[in-house]
Amino acid sequence: MSRDAVRQAELDAARLLLAKMGISPDELLATPGPSVPAPTFSEYVPGLVETVSSGSRKTHLTHWNRLVERWPNRPITEPTVTELESMREWTKTNAVQRSNGRGGVSAAENFVSAIRYLYQHAENDGLISAAGNPARKVAKPPRRPSGRSAIAHDKLAEINAVVSGTGDDPDLDSLIIRLHTETAARRGGALALRPIDLDVEQGVIRLREKGGTVRWQPVSGTLMTHLVRHSLERRAPGREQLLRYRNFKPITYRRYDHLWARVRGALPWAEAHQISNHWIRHTTLTWVERNFGEAVARAYAGHAEPKGDSGVTAVYVRANPIEVAMALAALTGERHPMCPDYVPPQLAAAAGG
Repeated sequence: MSRDAVRQAELDAARLLLAKMGISPDELLATPGPSVPAPTFSEYVPGLVETVSSGSRKTHLTHWNRLVERWPNRPITEPTVTELESMREWTKTNAVQRSNGRGGVSAAENFVSAIRYLYQHAENDGLISAAGNPARKVAKPPRRPSGRSAIAHDKLAEINAVVSGTGDDPDLDSLIIRLHTETAARRGGALALRPIDLDVEQGVIRLREKGGTVRWQPVSGTLMTHLVRHSLERRAPGREQLLRYRNFKPITYRRYDHLWARVRGALPWAEAHQISNHWIRHTTLTWVERNFGEAVARAYAGHAEPKGDSGVTAVYVRANPIEVAMALAALTGERHPMCPDYVPPQLAAAAGG
């Protein structure tokens, strides 16, 4: 091999090594500036709090605070992949164990999501390179199947009886359960609901949920009436949160925590299965899927359209808003303005009888 060929092979190997390290030739030629020490966890974490959505803040902050407690004065660039993996396993082992828990897998998943968010911001801030980002190499644990299932009709009736017959504000709690039962909305969507999001004429409400998604969801005339009445009686400004306490202050996630703690305290089976708000969403969407098909259930849930690897048919089969309104009408037994010619089975049966 000639000298020039050897030289070219060496240059190619050097370029390949730099590419794997995430370093460009320009970075090598750049004049190095003064070395700035990386911030410590106690210095860096507070600045992240306002960058994360309110829905993820509570979960991420739990794990960020643990990093601060364990390594308050340690630069964020120091922990190794092995150390972060060790913390992931510690989080999994020490997670609060519930009767329907999955061995701390969810806690470990949330830990990995939290450190990935932190270190991605460190990359964006120029504090660490992609190749030097340890969180990229920390894998999430394999997800176990969810233990949730649809709640039986009689059990759902028991929940509604507890909600409407106990507590310091049964009107509010009954409205919350009705809202989630009809719309399968997530908690964040219900808490973000405003009076201006109610379209009484069309019988739909605007839900703003995680990931910045926005959709108009059909609701029954009964639910719409109660939402309007609640907003007026609780003095909710048009562009501010609709769901409020009797003292006119907006509710928070804490209201959901107290509501479901009360339900589980009154119903042993609910305590055994750790029934929560997400079970209501699961129940409604299961019913829609069984009676109107997967495409309608996907639209009803506000899920993104499936990607190409979900099957060719799933990519092309999409439900339209009228089909979603028909599912809602069948669920509630009330006609809906978006599908005026559709007669819910309950009404049809009553008319036939």
